[in-house]
Amino acid sequence: MTPRENLLRLYRRSGASGSKFLWILRPSTWARGVAAGGLLVVCAFLARTTVAAADRSAPSAGRWRSLPLITDGKIDVAWAQVGWGGFVIDGGALRTECDDRGMGLLLYKPEKFGDCQIRVVYRCEKPKSNAGVFVRLDDGVVAKVGEKSPEVHRDAKGKLSPEMIDRLKEASEKHLGGWYPVHHGYEVQIQDASDEFHRTGAIYSLAKAAPVPEKPEPDWRTMIITLDGQRITVDVDGKRLSSFDATAPDNPPRKNWTEPIRELKRPTHGYIGLQNHDPGDVVWFKEVSVRPLGGAE
Repeated sequence: MTPRENLLRLYRRSGASGSKFLWILRPSTWARGVAAGGLLVVCAFLARTTVAAADRSAPSAGRWRSLPLITDGKIDVAWAQVGWGGFVIDGGALRTECDDRGMGLLLYKPEKFGDCQIRVVYRCEKPKSNAGVFVRLDDGVVAKVGEKSPEVHRDAKGKLSPEMIDRLKEASEKHLGGWYPVHHGYEVQIQDASDEFHRTGAIYSLAKAAPVPEKPEPDWRTMIITLDGQRITVDVDGKRLSSFDATAPDNPPRKNWTEPIRELKRPTHGYIGLQNHDPGDVVWFKEVSVRPLGGAE
């Protein structure tokens, strides 16, 4: 048997791959193999098995999968509007089209997400532009597609009268239209110019956020939301902004009617969506992608 044939025989019997194969060769066999060009055979196997090992490990590492926002020049049919307002296509991205009558949510309908990471590429017109990314939304949100809360209107200065505020309170209490996601999921806030519990990266009113990294306005930013059981972490442009544990005993209480109620338990497998807020809150979304944590689906 030639040295090369001997190398092949040893490899097939060993079941080893990569560098482990080197250690099963006796010194004398290794020397003969090198002398006869067996090194080339071993190198070839090393390359092949290393690539194969990388392919096998890829699912556990998690590959980003895009959730298309735009298809054939239109908002992809996978997304549907809850509440007022909506989104329009602007320069290859979706831009919030807010409505004076109330806020809304663009819901991704086809699937729910468990433990995963969500990557959102977005930009704001100004630091006060208000929007959000909702996660862990329960099944009831699907039935809210197309539902609108009682409409409100602002005066010439953009202010709400006491009567209009009462309408909003009622919509919040009854979980109508765009208020349903507020109480049945978690909102990762987008609004740079606000307090630590209501600014970009905060789990709205539940987990405070550090300031976003300094960047020229209105530049694109990349938000990574990590969902891991009852825990949520948020990074923007590589900086950890917030960390939230739904089971923590010291989570802050609800302070007013605009904040989510605490009593409802959010699911660990839920829907996601993009929020449109009030007139003048202009935010663009260019990408939404997901990838599993470990081997999670």
